[in-house]
Amino acid sequence: MNDNQLLRYSRQIMLPICDIEGQQQLLAARVLIVGAGGLGSPASIYLAAGGVGNITIYDDDEVDLSNLQRQIAHHTADIGMDKVISTRQTLNKLNPDINVRAVKQRLAGEHLDVEVIKADVVLDCSDNFSTRFAINKACVKHQTALVSGAAIRFEGQVSVFTPGKNSSPCYNCLYNTDGEEQQNCATNGVIAPITGIVGSIQALEAMKLIMAIGETLTGRLLLIDGLTMEFNSMKLRKNPVCPTCGV
Repeated sequence: MNDNQLLRYSRQIMLPICDIEGQQQLLAARVLIVGAGGLGSPASIYLAAGGVGNITIYDDDEVDLSNLQRQIAHHTADIGMDKVISTRQTLNKLNPDINVRAVKQRLAGEHLDVEVIKADVVLDCSDNFSTRFAINKACVKHQTALVSGAAIRFEGQVSVFTPGKNSSPCYNCLYNTDGEEQQNCATNGVIAPITGIVGSIQALEAMKLIMAIGETLTGRLLLIDGLTMEFNSMKLRKNPVCPTCGV
């Protein structure tokens, strides 16, 4: 690290559990973020600010006025712009030392496999079950850590899946592929800060995974109720007959 980087990340480096070694691990890390909306915005901003050196963002949507209430990586002047481009501009302004790769595309199929293989950690910031199951399947296949988040109304949830480690369950252990399609913000609404809380927790879990510190949400589902401001943690068990990760 150069002198500017030492100063930029000094508040993290002074944490004994992080230190210079941890910061160097962040700078060398590759994180894949699927979705540049309500969760992807705060998650990517904090990962960029914290010094994750290589961030790849996938999203096939454009910025709309209705996004600006919660998708903080975008601004009024960005309306009509590709979300990934708007996000990249925001992250580059915040931290020009990192590498941000923006791809306007729905990530699926072989392309998804390729990106998951290259990543140290994957953040699922999407808003539909089909994408979540596809990401989970690829992460299990290539044993890549996955940080999953969701938010709707005043509610949020976050979990971490680490295939092949700590008897970790996978997303399919938690949700059945035959279930109903997940509700979304467009049809049910969402309060702005809950997406920031969930996305920020996703960023924190990703940084902990990269630096191999603390206790992650592997094997747990964190449930957030914004109306009562209650945080509850449920234990998750690996499903031995899970169609994705079962033996």
